[in-house]
Amino acid sequence: MTLTHDIAGDGPTVLLLHSSVCDRRMWDPQWQPLVDAGYRVVRCDFRGHGETPADAGDYSDAEDVREMLDALGVDRAAVVASSFGGHVALEFAAAHPGRVTALALLCAGMPGHEAGPELRDFDAREDAFFDADDISGAVELNLDTWLGPDADADARAKVRVMQRHAFDIQLAADAEAEEQGAEEAQEAQEDPAVDLGRITAPTLAVSGAHDVSDFREMARTLAATLPAARHVELPWAGHLPSMERPKETTALLLDFLAAPAAP
Repeated sequence: MTLTHDIAGDGPTVLLLHSSVCDRRMWDPQWQPLVDAGYRVVRCDFRGHGETPADAGDYSDAEDVREMLDALGVDRAAVVASSFGGHVALEFAAAHPGRVTALALLCAGMPGHEAGPELRDFDAREDAFFDADDISGAVELNLDTWLGPDADADARAKVRVMQRHAFDIQLAADAEAEEQGAEEAQEAQEDPAVDLGRITAPTLAVSGAHDVSDFREMARTLAATLPAARHVELPWAGHLPSMERPKETTALLLDFLAAPAAP
C-alpha cells in the first residue's frame, strides 16, 4: 500500500511520523519552519489514519514507510516521530540503520514495552466506551489523556477531528473484516522482535512531565539503551508537545536536527 503523503522543500530529508491519535496534519505547525530551514520534508498517514485507508491482514507500518521512501527515492532521512510514530521509527531504524541519520522521538512508544497500570487503565476505559458504542466518549478520553495542560482550544479541536476520523475509518474496516470472517483490521499486527542495539543514529528522546508514566519511562529507557541517545524532559508537556507548544517544540527539533550529535 502506498501511504498518503506530502513532500516539500529541498535539502536533507526529514520524515515526520504521527501519533496514533492524530494523522499527518498534526505536523502543520512544524511543516513550513522545517521547509524554510532547508530541509526536504515528508509526512505520511499510516493505515487507518487521515487519507490512508485501513487494511485487514498482516502488514508492517515500518515496511509501509520503507516502501514509501523507496518510491520517493529517499535513501537516508532524519526521522521526527510522535508516540506510536516513534514506535514505528524505532522499528524502521533497527531494520535499516543505515537509512536513518537522526531520530527525534517525542513521547515515543517502544517495541517490547509492557504496559504499566496507568496505560492498562486507559485501555480498559477506552474499551468500555467502545463496548457502549460511545465513540465520542472515547475521543474525549483520548483528548483528556494525551493533551497536556498547555494545549489550547485549537489544539484540542484539531486532535478531536483527527482522532474521530481515525476511529471512524478503523471501526468501519473492522466491521467489514468481521463480515468477511477475517481478523479485525486493527488487530492485524503483532509487535515484532526489534533489536534496538542495531540503531546507530543520534537520538533525542523527549518526554513530557504531564504524560502517562509509561512514556516517561520509555524515554529514559531509550536514552539508556541506544548508543547515541540523550533524554530531555519538558516540564510543561503532556503527550503531544508539538501541538501543545508548537513554537517551542519546533525550536527544539531544529536545534537537534542542526547538530544531532551535540551533547
